[in-house]
Amino acid sequence: MVSRAFFLLAMAAALAGTTAAADWPQWRGPNRDGISAEKGVAKPWPSDGPKLLWTIDKLETVGTGYGSPAVVGDKLYVLGADGAKKDAKESCTCLNVKDGTVVWQKPLETTPGSFSDGWGGGTRSTPTVDGDLLFALGSTGDLVCLATKDGEVKWRKNLVKDFGGKIPNWGYSESPLVDGENVVVTPGAKGGVVALNKKTGEKVWQTAGMTDGAGYSSLVPFEVGGVRQYAQQTMSHGIGVRASDGKLLWSVGEIKRATAVIPTPVVDGNVVFFTSGYGAGCEAFKLEPDGDGTKAEKIYSKNSVVQNHHGGVIRVGDKVYGHSDKTGWVCFDFKTGPDEPVWANKKFGKGSITYADGEFYCYAEGKGELVRIKATDKGWEETGKLTIPSTSPLRKPTSGKVWAHPVVANGKLFLRDFELLFCYDLANPGS
Repeated sequence: MVSRAFFLLAMAAALAGTTAAADWPQWRGPNRDGISAEKGVAKPWPSDGPKLLWTIDKLETVGTGYGSPAVVGDKLYVLGADGAKKDAKESCTCLNVKDGTVVWQKPLETTPGSFSDGWGGGTRSTPTVDGDLLFALGSTGDLVCLATKDGEVKWRKNLVKDFGGKIPNWGYSESPLVDGENVVVTPGAKGGVVALNKKTGEKVWQTAGMTDGAGYSSLVPFEVGGVRQYAQQTMSHGIGVRASDGKLLWSVGEIKRATAVIPTPVVDGNVVFFTSGYGAGCEAFKLEPDGDGTKAEKIYSKNSVVQNHHGGVIRVGDKVYGHSDKTGWVCFDFKTGPDEPVWANKKFGKGSITYADGEFYCYAEGKGELVRIKATDKGWEETGKLTIPSTSPLRKPTSGKVWAHPVVANGKLFLRDFELLFCYDLANPGS
């Protein structure tokens, strides 16, 4: 007879090799920090990468766009358009994760609006899934609430017409934030930041006295002294607005934000970090309660060592990892700054970054190459690599690159290039 102790040991050994699946319901994962909650996916890869489960290469299935997908359970949600011009019609598509087949597809009925199509038409943002609702933001400011079951439209608003916003030069790229009963977005210009009731679309509050243009970043929620607020990057500043009423609590802007301000803020406790490309650099501030507001005390600023263009940076422990236009891939201390990087690597191309189960997935913008490295301050240590089977024939090399961020969810890796979508098996990566 097998002893109970032996049985428990055998079960523990079996479970140790399994994957603890986790959803990716919004931009940059469950906490908007680029970190997946997946466990058990740090498994050895074959030399050519993990097994490719399925590919979507038809324009009418996913559509053109630079946003990443959201993945919840056995469903994947992605935004796209029916062409590479700015007047392309946008839609939201729900796919079956198992085989990539279409469950439903719903037009967003995009409102006409002016923005540059120099980087190709199509959507720029990631949909946000909250229970049985999904929130999608189109390039010209259409915020649409859909039912996750069948794509039924529950309500729609336009950030320009309804809230006084202004379309950024290359179109709205923000991914909506759902916080409690509200969905929060950044119309920009006279529209500031606005919170809407997620079930009805009715306005709850709108930030007053803010005229900064909307950038291409997304809001991040956090608390300081028990006060919930949202950090955001506009085209001019790093800002914080109060979650209860939209009051502008603080504004910083010592780095020279210009052209396109894209990376999402990084927050750890009461420290907030901002970075941007085009020579801007990075800055960090300590936030403290100050009467009815919050004061921002500079930790470091005008630092040119880290200039992240679009791929984002991720904090793991007390270190930050990501790409810098100046130094290449870099690791530095979050609170003291990047003046003396822990390590840097220029051998792999510029791109985006995602974290899962002790490793980073670095996705190069040039040819769709991905390298998996250990999340360590000891140096750049590769644990696997792959190259997507093909790159977009619709996305001209001079008009956009591989800009969608990697998504790790429910034992799978999802990689996008414009109208192409690839799904890899991380739970059983061997061919």
